[in-house]
Amino acid sequence: METRVNHRQKAILDELHRSGGSMRIHALAEALDVTEETVRRNLKVLADDGLVERMHGGVRIVSDSTEADFNARYRENPIAKQRIAQHVASMLPNDVSLFLDIGSTTAHIADALRDHRRLVVVTNSVYVAFRLATRNENRVFLAGGELRGHDGGAFGADAMEFAANFNTDFAVLSSAGINEKGFFLYDLEEARFSRLIMRQANTSIIAADFSKFGRVAPVDIGHPERVDYLVCDKEPPKEIASAALVDWGTDIQVAK
Repeated sequence: METRVNHRQKAILDELHRSGGSMRIHALAEALDVTEETVRRNLKVLADDGLVERMHGGVRIVSDSTEADFNARYRENPIAKQRIAQHVASMLPNDVSLFLDIGSTTAHIADALRDHRRLVVVTNSVYVAFRLATRNENRVFLAGGELRGHDGGAFGADAMEFAANFNTDFAVLSSAGINEKGFFLYDLEEARFSRLIMRQANTSIIAADFSKFGRVAPVDIGHPERVDYLVCDKEPPKEIASAALVDWGTDIQVAK
């Protein structure tokens, strides 16, 4: 039987896909500029159709596309992400400590770091841990907590408490949207984790390809002044470049 969705339900599914497959109810309501009751009413229909699964305070996609979501994002703009990854890797010497988050660009950075030696890596990404553990005398620490099925990321109180034990040389993060106001993500838990690891690191690097410029996402990852470097594959729009230079003190580096 064909499943039909109305425009509101389609908007919810689109927002969930953009967020990586899961979101909090209040974040969905904010992103769509509707009430939480409207979101819940439409989620009930989607859940009855087997398209989403309700969780405490949130929802996740359960369609077949969910499992492939991370791989799909990893394959988006691969040349741009690989250039960015190589540039970030060139900024990181051997024998340093760093946080790496769960972004698809960050996954490419993990690939680019596979020849580095004696890294101390703290991550909430199963993919990153798998790529960098048990090689070149690296030490890899994987945050605990429940792993999300669509991206292999650990979030929640356990992951936050674990990450708070570390102070690193670098934090390398991704961003879903960048504009003249700062850096944004779709998911509140991801944003909280990003804020924490930026506070715990001496130097923060955000890696993002050109598609993130001007993209709207609902949750900021903290004061943009905390971002020391923005590494991208193209020059950002003038309003972002001006904000970075004048207001944030962020060094923009374009990967060649």
